Amino acid sequence: MKTPTLMIQGTTSDAGKSTLVAGLCRVLFRRGISVAPFKPQNMALNSAVTNDGGEIGRAQAVQAQASGIPPHSDMNPVLIKPSSDTNAQIIIHGRARQSMNAANYHQYKTTAMPAVLESYQRLARQYDVILVEGAGSPAEINLRDRDIANMGFAEKVDCPVLIIADIDKGGVFAHLTGTVNLLSESEQNRVKGFVINRFRGDISLLEPGLDWLEDYTDKKVFGTLPYLHQFHLEAEDAINAENICETDRPLNIVIPVIPRISNHTDFDPLRLHPQVNCQFIDANDTLPDCDLVILPGSKNVRDDLNYLQQHHWLKKLQRHLRYGGKVLGICGGFQMLGKTIHDPDGIEATAGSSHGFALLEIETILEKEKQLFNVEGQFSLSNSKVCGYEIHAGITSGRGLNTPAIRFSDRTDGAISDDQQIIGTYLHGLFDHSESCQSLLTWAGLEQAKAIDYFSRRELEINRLADEIEKHIDINAILALLSIPPKKLST
Repeated sequence: MKTPTLMIQGTTSDAGKSTLVAGLCRVLFRRGISVAPFKPQNMALNSAVTNDGGEIGRAQAVQAQASGIPPHSDMNPVLIKPSSDTNAQIIIHGRARQSMNAANYHQYKTTAMPAVLESYQRLARQYDVILVEGAGSPAEINLRDRDIANMGFAEKVDCPVLIIADIDKGGVFAHLTGTVNLLSESEQNRVKGFVINRFRGDISLLEPGLDWLEDYTDKKVFGTLPYLHQFHLEAEDAINAENICETDRPLNIVIPVIPRISNHTDFDPLRLHPQVNCQFIDANDTLPDCDLVILPGSKNVRDDLNYLQQHHWLKKLQRHLRYGGKVLGICGGFQMLGKTIHDPDGIEATAGSSHGFALLEIETILEKEKQLFNVEGQFSLSNSKVCGYEIHAGITSGRGLNTPAIRFSDRTDGAISDDQQIIGTYLHGLFDHSESCQSLLTWAGLEQAKAIDYFSRRELEINRLADEIEKHIDINAILALLSIPPKKLST
């Protein structure tokens, strides 16, 4: 028997596909329906480590939480991680396969599609419903051939499609009708209707347009989601660098935005913390007075290191340290703090070596086999619990590791400078967990750091989203698309 499947596609990137899938996963989960998220192909530098030791897009890990299940590599069988404007690392079933340019990957899609279908079929055997997220737009004409991310997948598994558009971007009716008009006849028939996202104002003013849209397309508008103020779920890829300075917050943290920044979701808990003013700044900007500078992860660490060096970040960091500030390097940022970074096989870009900032006595060699771990240990400076995950190709050595930042039962991680002003670590997700977040903020200079439970905060936001979907989306019509009879919420 075929597993009920619904695909959410969008008129553009950032139209709300990830958010709608997450919210619908929670709606079905609350109704006692076993549901799994699925994204055939994802291009993102925010990723997560799964329980089976693979790597998937961060959005699918959040959707798994919304579904009440652990994340698995089958939920995102193809992950593309750009290392430059023309090249990217291709990850299949959670494991890095090779790097290739866009033209070569376009040919490779015929190899990737069987992997996509294999993962889908495994999930379909385990769950009652599969909710699928598309990528970008199905109307990208140049990518239609060999498509595995949108209609190519939907046609292959024969599933219905809803298209979501962000009215906050403007031109929502043009986006929706234009998208449908650029689809083939069979694809147009597959589209069962629309969802409009991020509406502000009086819905009665929008209703004539909705009526027109239904008449023009002969397709149902399943609902209009309101703009949710101060809503937060981790971004799939795009960084929100909008800074809201809270001058009454005692701890100031600054993070330079580098071209290939990865896992910037590491810092979402800091941006939500009531005692922290956390700012992203352009690398060319003057480094403002702050307590802590964090060098983030990078998908192309040598090129991003060069970018920071071109903008005089060694002098900026040295001045910051002279005035008593702290520096934390995470993953690629940790590698940058060392003396050298070697990439003999051209794992991330052109083969070669680069001089680092030499603020820690370490050096790094990038190797083909990527390290993927969910880990738990102790922070060396306070013996407090630390949880996180590792996603890196680098193997680091040197005298600086003699004073590790974190201790595990079988090994150590990272380094602490002799004056304890600098910490480097490979662990992402350090601030997600209250105890490790408190310890690092205390080290950075915050007295009586408050504990925040980021998992619970994410739960609140997922439930808030699901509540709004219940109010504004025709859930019974969606259940009908899935051939599921309406059910009451679980108690």
